[in-house]
Amino acid sequence: MTETPCIVLPIDELPEDPGWLQRQPCPVIALGESSPPNADVVIAGRAELDPLMATIERTPIAAMTLVQVLRIVEQLPVEHALTVESLAYATLQAGKEYRFWLENREEAPRLVAGGEGEPVIIRRDGDIVTAELNRPGNRNALTVEMRDALVELFELVLLDDRIERLEISGRGGCFSVGGELREFGLAPDPAAAHQIRSAHNPGRLLARCASRVSCHLHSACIGSGLELPAFAHHVSAAPRSFFQLPELGFGLIPGAGGCVSISRRIGRQRTAWLALSGKKINARQALQWGLIDEIRDSA
Repeated sequence: MTETPCIVLPIDELPEDPGWLQRQPCPVIALGESSPPNADVVIAGRAELDPLMATIERTPIAAMTLVQVLRIVEQLPVEHALTVESLAYATLQAGKEYRFWLENREEAPRLVAGGEGEPVIIRRDGDIVTAELNRPGNRNALTVEMRDALVELFELVLLDDRIERLEISGRGGCFSVGGELREFGLAPDPAAAHQIRSAHNPGRLLARCASRVSCHLHSACIGSGLELPAFAHHVSAAPRSFFQLPELGFGLIPGAGGCVSISRRIGRQRTAWLALSGKKINARQALQWGLIDEIRDSA
């Protein structure tokens, strides 16, 4: 053990016991070039360790919860995995790290709604449905209003098997900056928040119709603005797109399905690195990892 709540070991010093990692109550960081199963994150050397350590030291409970969830969900069906993620997220919503972030915001939480037109513009041409996130002034943040519109959209696709393809994109300067932070803290309690995610979650619905969904991303794809499209069967991105998971900075983990959708695309170790480092990756790296399937200019 180091002085911080994690374990850092060279790859050749990791135990070979296949159950060892699940017994560790903290992140395990391996130094080396391969990807051994008994590690949560693998980095080339100690020069890459500092940003991970900074996050773990600042939010050790969230970091611990992140890797525990990622270890569990890779063994579960999607629906069960999403329930585990939501329960873990609810636990952190009651924790001191998230409460500290909430209490140090400049303004109290409030609903953010309104804009020109519907939050999601939906058009249908025969068997093809196109949907555009339509809150460019708010950088297409996932507000309650936007969430409800996406739930209705995915319910439509699930109910109508004549829809062969749903194509999702975003209007304005970016695809989506993720959850609307000004709405964080509105739920009456973490249990109620878990109930809402269980019954009214766009990620759950998208996962059920994912084989018919494609997404085209551009510019900022942050938090849930990455987690939701990662469920889709095909994801393309404009050349200058970038991707980031900032949730640990709030004392949370990805909670819009990202522990499941992203880890199924790039594996739990790279997902853990994205979340623990908080770093952005570009479209080229995202394509190399399999986070996206194609780089192309917006139509």
